Amino acid sequence: MNVALFIARKLQFGNKEKKKDANPSIRIAIIGIALGLAIMLLAVAIVTGFKHEIQGKVIGFGSHIQVTSLSNNTTYETPPIIFPDSLIQSIKQIDGVKHVQRFATKPAIIKTDDEFQGIVIKGIDNQFNWEFFSKNLIEGETIVFNDSATSNDVIVSQDIAKTLQLKVNDRFLCYFVKDGIRVRRFTVKGIYNSNFSEFDKLFILADLRHIQRLNGWEENEITGVEILVTDYRKLDDITDAVFMQTANRFEEKGNTYYTRSIKQLQPQIFGWLDLLDMNVWVILILMLTVAGFSMISGLLILILERTNMIGILKALGGKNWFIRKIFLYQAFFLVGKGMLWGNILGISLALLQQQFNIITLDPLTYYVNTVPINLNLWYIVFVNALCLFFSLLVLLAPSHMIAKIEPSKAIRFE
Repeated sequence: MNVALFIARKLQFGNKEKKKDANPSIRIAIIGIALGLAIMLLAVAIVTGFKHEIQGKVIGFGSHIQVTSLSNNTTYETPPIIFPDSLIQSIKQIDGVKHVQRFATKPAIIKTDDEFQGIVIKGIDNQFNWEFFSKNLIEGETIVFNDSATSNDVIVSQDIAKTLQLKVNDRFLCYFVKDGIRVRRFTVKGIYNSNFSEFDKLFILADLRHIQRLNGWEENEITGVEILVTDYRKLDDITDAVFMQTANRFEEKGNTYYTRSIKQLQPQIFGWLDLLDMNVWVILILMLTVAGFSMISGLLILILERTNMIGILKALGGKNWFIRKIFLYQAFFLVGKGMLWGNILGISLALLQQQFNIITLDPLTYYVNTVPINLNLWYIVFVNALCLFFSLLVLLAPSHMIAKIEPSKAIRFE
């Protein structure tokens, strides 16, 4: 029988009437732990949710991995490269590859009667994965490709549509100025809004064959291929596997392949997202410090309230560590109570925001219109384990003052 645990349970749960008159400082300690844990859970859920949303938007526009020509420059006026079906099939066979699609890009200027705007046309074909744009489509529908004829339909963003006063089924002229001015007439098939203004103001989707004809490319010449993966956590490994499939390989015109992940294509954005992890750790450290001080003060109060009992236990032969365990067990019960309420509060607030989007944001500043939430079971377990471990660790030091209590003086203590 664990005598120290038995005594601690009697002290904590035995006298229900006295429990009603519990010391306010103990209640404050419990509230401190509850609020600290709730804030930590919300911080982790919000930051990971924000990272997940931004990553999803960047990947939606550029995929997880791109393979282009090694001579590719930093502009959207790209050199062509040929991808034989055999190479595309070998990439599809790589474990973790979800989808492979062809694409091409070309800068242009949209001109209406009153406005004009520089944009980039992203050419796609019938193999394009519409999952991201279908989710963000607010008007119209996606492009339907015909094998026999080039489609004049395009998908534009809400930002471009507002600037140029375009609606679904409206027609507009698009000017291409390289090697002379050429004009194409397009029809708005759909309007999307990803709330990622940096890309929304730039990209429209059109038939890949338009770019091939404008550039004088052959039917099998493209800017490159985009690769979607099933698990973002394995992105680096899959990128290496794709590189091994394409490295030291020449296409029929002598061009070599250049493989890059989305983290290499957009290093500024992903570097910024990585910095958010530091913010989470700062919040965790601050909240753990607050919870730690709350529990230290709470344990000291428990010891002072039970000084007489400590003296009696010492007079009966109780060792210091035995008595310390009694108070550590009692502190553990208080920490557990605070953590229970902290979990209820933190998870409840997160679920409310996740379901009802109570707190909204300016998408021009934050790239999302509501506070994003990512409730991950492993993150919840990690934060709880960290809070419990740290709270009990900091209690070891103040419990040492029990060794300094003399039985003769403690028994007379009131």
